[in-house]
Amino acid sequence: MTIDGTLGNVCIGPGATVRQALQAIDRGASAIALLTGEDGRLLGVVTDGDIRRGLLRGADLESPVLDFANADPHVVGPAATRPSVLDLMRSLRISEVPVVDDHGVLVGLHTLNDIVGRKPLNNIAVIMAGGRGTRLGALTKDTPKPLMTVADRTIIEWIILGLVESGITRIYVSVAYLADKIEAHLGDGSRLGCRIAYLHEDPATPLNTAGALGLLYHQVENITEPVIVTNADLMVRYNAADLLAFHDAKQAAVTVAARPYTHQVPFGVLEIGADRSISSVVEKPTVEFEISTGIYAVSPEALAMVPYMEPFSMPDLVKACIDSSKNVAAWPIESDWIDVGTPKDLATAKGQ
Repeated sequence: MTIDGTLGNVCIGPGATVRQALQAIDRGASAIALLTGEDGRLLGVVTDGDIRRGLLRGADLESPVLDFANADPHVVGPAATRPSVLDLMRSLRISEVPVVDDHGVLVGLHTLNDIVGRKPLNNIAVIMAGGRGTRLGALTKDTPKPLMTVADRTIIEWIILGLVESGITRIYVSVAYLADKIEAHLGDGSRLGCRIAYLHEDPATPLNTAGALGLLYHQVENITEPVIVTNADLMVRYNAADLLAFHDAKQAAVTVAARPYTHQVPFGVLEIGADRSISSVVEKPTVEFEISTGIYAVSPEALAMVPYMEPFSMPDLVKACIDSSKNVAAWPIESDWIDVGTPKDLATAKGQ
């Protein structure tokens, strides 16, 4: 997103001429100039196409550009995610979207080049999508859990778009239950800006939460970089590049993305001595843990520890690394996180 000084290059006042608008477009190396008031509020936008059409209608370089500006442009707020902005651009066939705050003040500009021009990463990502989703009951009878929809997209698409936003475009999806539906929906990944291949588990003999990594290690050659591993039922925003940088800095075999989890005991808790005497009572105490979020960075050395075609879990892999004196690190995630495991969780993710 364009901000601060660079943003000023594409801004013009409401009294600007066509010539000044073209100069702003040239300075910003984009196809848009932004009209702002003295208070910083966005008054409109004008594109090179708007100016071209104005000139064809008889305007000249000294004509007021406000005559051709769009006074009601599509905008987004500062919290808009890159995938949502990209969706907006694609649906409207536009290449720039201004960012305004709650008062209409211009604070940034998303451009298509900025969004799709992220630094590419050579790392592979594996999405574990083979589970049956039994806790969702009848909802997953004919539809695999990763294809449940939230905000008009499937959960697995949100995961993939987050990975692509981070620069990861080589993705493997582990499938088993209703695999054909997942493959038909995602295809080769081209419409999501990535390349998707599939790791096939036998639905009759599931490989647990890490077994598919054994398939990856034995079926894909030349894995030399850490692999991002994620469950397919998570609604969470994180930057995979940041996770990988932390993983590298810690020289870890496995890095677990972790977040705080608070639980309030609904009863009075007694501290009882060996003689059964009570020394204290704490009414409904709160305890806090750090929990695994189902997102990991796994080095090739750890991949090699996963057995081939045998059930194996991520806790099994973490324990195996610890038992082998390999470093296992915990990377903190601070954003909201929902494990879509039950109908209640799905309703929460949908904002219901």
